[in-house]
Amino acid sequence: MGTPLQRAIIHLLLLIGVLVSIFPFFWMIIMSTNSTSDIYRIPPKLTFGDQLLINIGHVFQNIDFWQNFVNTLIIAVSLTVLTLFFCSIAGFTFAKFEFPGKKILFTLLLGTLILPSGGTLIASFVIMANLGWINTFLPLIVPTMVTAFGIFWMRQYALSAIPSELIDAGKIDGCGHLRLYWSVAVPALRPALGWLGILTFVGAWNNYLWPLIVLSSSKLYTLQVALATLNENYNTDYSMVMTGTLLATLPLIIVFFLGARQFIDNLSAGAVKF
Repeated sequence: MGTPLQRAIIHLLLLIGVLVSIFPFFWMIIMSTNSTSDIYRIPPKLTFGDQLLINIGHVFQNIDFWQNFVNTLIIAVSLTVLTLFFCSIAGFTFAKFEFPGKKILFTLLLGTLILPSGGTLIASFVIMANLGWINTFLPLIVPTMVTAFGIFWMRQYALSAIPSELIDAGKIDGCGHLRLYWSVAVPALRPALGWLGILTFVGAWNNYLWPLIVLSSSKLYTLQVALATLNENYNTDYSMVMTGTLLATLPLIIVFFLGARQFIDNLSAGAVKF
């Protein structure tokens, strides 16, 4: 456990780390409640201002916030639901069933994890264009609704969370693969599903580069792409930009606090299972 002095130093370092981590978010709130001129003050203003409602009004004047919000929500929710289904059923299959080429397929799957995402952008865009999916939500959902990491995570969790005896009992009762998945696997995999769901939702919500490439209509813009248009001139209103960013961040904060305990518990569980 260490001496009291060592524990005090550790706690002090942890406190400093927490303060450094939350300062960018604190600064974003400060910038959102002040004007751009206040942001340029030296020394910088570190107190809350009274410009928040004005800045929110400017955001709504410059972008169709609610339309962009709904677009992002549709994409994030659809992608999360599909990812949870396909990754969990694939991970369950890899963990508890034998089939020809299983090891080779899983090895190839893991190999895709080392591929840089940026290196496939051009090929992905060409494929989406040939399919006629450009300027629709389909390129933002279909190509990423199954991920190598998601399958790997669900497989690792299923290996120890689902007893093989339970699978054998289900087969004796006449359960098919889908019935075994729904009645046996899903209840046992709920903690892992919750953890993967939060990660997927946050990743889809924050995605910027790929939506920027495949979406050309402002009516289809996600929040991240729409917010980038607030910074397209030489006299950028940074308080407005930060206010828009704050509004876009609030749903993620809500999702995290709703699932914070499960998120942290599953991180610990995952560390043990790996």
